[in-house]
Amino acid sequence: MVLTLGSPRVTSRSQSIDWSAFTGLTGIIALVPAWLLTTTVLWLPFWWWGDVRYWLFVLSFFSLFIVLFSRPVQRFVLLRLLGARLPNSREKAVLDAAWLPIVRRNSLDRRRFVLAVVDTDSLNAFACGGHLVIVSSQAIEQLDDAQLSGVMAHELSHHLGLHTVTLTIAQWMILPITLLARTGMKLRAIAEAATVAFVRRIPLLHALGLFFAAFLHVVSWLLMLNVSLATSLGNAASRATEFHADRRAAQLGFGNQLLAAMRVWESASPQRERPSMWERVFASHPPMRVRINKLAAYLRSRGVAR
Repeated sequence: MVLTLGSPRVTSRSQSIDWSAFTGLTGIIALVPAWLLTTTVLWLPFWWWGDVRYWLFVLSFFSLFIVLFSRPVQRFVLLRLLGARLPNSREKAVLDAAWLPIVRRNSLDRRRFVLAVVDTDSLNAFACGGHLVIVSSQAIEQLDDAQLSGVMAHELSHHLGLHTVTLTIAQWMILPITLLARTGMKLRAIAEAATVAFVRRIPLLHALGLFFAAFLHVVSWLLMLNVSLATSLGNAASRATEFHADRRAAQLGFGNQLLAAMRVWESASPQRERPSMWERVFASHPPMRVRINKLAAYLRSRGVAR
């Protein structure tokens, strides 16, 4: 039996992994050189004082990835790192009214996901880590229940397609790289100042000091360049996942609701000039008008457009 769009059960396709989730691996692969360099630098003190083997140190680092994907860690740790919070009683009632129809219609376990709120004046929502569905306080205030259901179905689709897995791993890899790069920049400034202040009159030490400062600057710059490249690749993958999540939300039975929310989103956004080529390259989301047109065409092709 073929299930049609809007049927009370989720289709097998809507539960499958999107190919676009695998494109997110490009960002992770791009981060590997900088991440290996960072873990090596972080490992050296443990090796020097504790004779810790490199493979054991790296394995311990990877174990943090697994812990990060556990629901309790995401609820009590990752939520705070993202600047989000659990909803109050009024917000919970609004979110439940929009969320429960999605869960019931598609026979999903509501305990698998954590609904949260981020305080902001902009219409926004995002999924993170495999469990978190975060909605802005403005979206709760401005969207009706049906529109909010469409938005939350879209964010749920990111989880069902495993889009958030590669994104979370990449963000976790970026943290130590960025920390090391910033530390290197600060040490460069200290080395440069110390060289000028104390060894200016000793040519050899002056040259060595400046060389050390330049070395730290180049290494830190290369680390951040690696992060920028990986972020650009990740954003390209993210743009593809947005279209997939829009279609999957329609397959879950909430395509028209999402389309209505996107139109509200577009009307609430300030009018701006056509984005430049570089803005389009580095954007993590495709233009809203493009998404609206693609989703509307998809709904018409399935005969469920309203």
